[in-house]
Amino acid sequence: MESHPETRRTAARRLRMEAAELAFNRVHPIHANNGDEFLYRDSKTNGITYAGSFTKGLPHDAQGFLVTEPGQLDPFNLFVQGIQSGDPKDFIRTPLGPPGFNPSVRPDSWKSRSAKSTLGKDDNAGADVRGWESAGAGHTFDLEGPDAQSVTMPPHPRLDSAELVGEMAELYLMALLRDVPFARMREGKGTARLAQAIELLNSLDWFQAKPADLGANERCRHRPLLTEQTVFRGITPGEQQGPYLSQFLLVGNEHLGRKGSKPHVRTDGYIQYGSIRIDQRVRVARPGKDYLTTFEAWWDVQNGADLRGLEEYEPGGKQGEAFRFIATPRDMATWVHYDALYEAYLNACLFMMAMGIPFDPGIPFQAADNVDKQQGFAQFGGPHILSLVTEVATRALKAVRYQKYNVHRRARPEAVGGLIDIWCRTKDSRANVVNQKLVPTFQGAKLGKHSLLEVIAAHNREQNKADDRKHDASASGDTFLLPMAFPEGSPMHPSYGAGHATVAGACVTILKAYFDHGYVLPFCYEPAEDGSRLEEVKDCPPLTVEHELNKLAANIAIGRNWAGVHYFSDYIESMRLGEQIALGILEEQKLTYRETFTMTVPLFDGTIVRI
Repeated sequence: MESHPETRRTAARRLRMEAAELAFNRVHPIHANNGDEFLYRDSKTNGITYAGSFTKGLPHDAQGFLVTEPGQLDPFNLFVQGIQSGDPKDFIRTPLGPPGFNPSVRPDSWKSRSAKSTLGKDDNAGADVRGWESAGAGHTFDLEGPDAQSVTMPPHPRLDSAELVGEMAELYLMALLRDVPFARMREGKGTARLAQAIELLNSLDWFQAKPADLGANERCRHRPLLTEQTVFRGITPGEQQGPYLSQFLLVGNEHLGRKGSKPHVRTDGYIQYGSIRIDQRVRVARPGKDYLTTFEAWWDVQNGADLRGLEEYEPGGKQGEAFRFIATPRDMATWVHYDALYEAYLNACLFMMAMGIPFDPGIPFQAADNVDKQQGFAQFGGPHILSLVTEVATRALKAVRYQKYNVHRRARPEAVGGLIDIWCRTKDSRANVVNQKLVPTFQGAKLGKHSLLEVIAAHNREQNKADDRKHDASASGDTFLLPMAFPEGSPMHPSYGAGHATVAGACVTILKAYFDHGYVLPFCYEPAEDGSRLEEVKDCPPLTVEHELNKLAANIAIGRNWAGVHYFSDYIESMRLGEQIALGILEEQKLTYRETFTMTVPLFDGTIVRI
């Protein structure tokens, strides 16, 4: 008897099962953290301090440490219970806000002027509290790509490690250099302060270390001695070539009404979005304005005060708002403060399509129409790549949320800066961990004629002369807090991994898979020092699609470091996590097409895979 051909219905089920088997058969790793959570203890009482753990939003006492209120359970354990169960009811039981927080009398709950008045004025409005962000996302299942719990990240650097000392030194220096133009951050263009920062970093044990003396995970994050061309940059292929900023964050393309003309770059920064356009220029935050430099403001924010939206911007002309090309690290921090997460990669995709940059040679429908007799669109065309480059973002976020909350729970840099400040001012025994390496190193490390801590104290003193801080009790003394670009400090979730960096890794991996990654861009620009225009770089080395996409991902990820909310290790390990998510989705989707095709994908470690 003749067998019946497979129906579409059963074929669809078979393909879904094949994709499920592919995902099931991938190695599911064991998740390991660095043990910080129970390691650091009060040198007097031997009680756990959670010094290396994310505690933002939980109640902190007047000295800046976690406190258990009378009749309540340990707030950190309640926090972890909610994370592990994924049950919103457990989070509702977790205390949020300062000790004894009373939503009806908010101004009396806060210490700083900025939190007592959410408008920065004496209007008695008071700040609300911020809830934790998507703590249960890692429990969510996806029907495509690697499961959120099937990919992992190695343990992050411990608080008492040479690597963490290097990372915190870098963040303090980045805060001090937020207003130095990116045009001065490449070979032969540096400033005196940049040279001093490089000298300081190169004097530290982490940058002096020999790779042979490091563990495998450390070697993957280690950077050799820094130069003007490599400082504050990433380490994936191409990131250290040419200008600091990726071309995809700057240039625009020709718009409608140019039929028959060759696509070319526009230096006005406008990218075509269908029949409208979008401007690459960014709102200009007030130069020299940093936040959380008084202990009161820092304490409020650690207790969850919602100070979002209080940052200040430069006035413009008739429009009342100032915009410019991304010219300084502060501009980059502003960009990553309010971006739509996959925004940069969607822009890059639209730009490359408008410029006619070819797809990977293995992708179908690239011959002339009279040869292929069809064009790519729903598959292997614009709508396909545009939807896919955004589709990976939410899956990347779920995976990194599992790492953030369920595995690592790493303290944000602002919290480590708080420990340094507390120890330097009070010698509180609960902050003794930072006196093992961090504080002694920063007291000895010189930035010009002064120690790093002396320079930070002087910087914070200047910040605290502002009217919005003069009523804070700690505004008149020295503080050693990490100056932040955002008044609310970091987001309300742990530091490792980084959401921006994970999404960056996923999105640019998709773009490198679809576009000809070896294609050399026939242009090279950087912003003028004042951001008013783009200037051609005459001495620019060849810039390939791969290299500029890697640089784009790093600019966004490290932009969060310029703001003070992430570490270097957050950037590189999270980008690698996002890369795994994107590769898994591409592998599973390949099963669903009738066309025979390949994609050659260059990875962040310099190797290449073929799908």
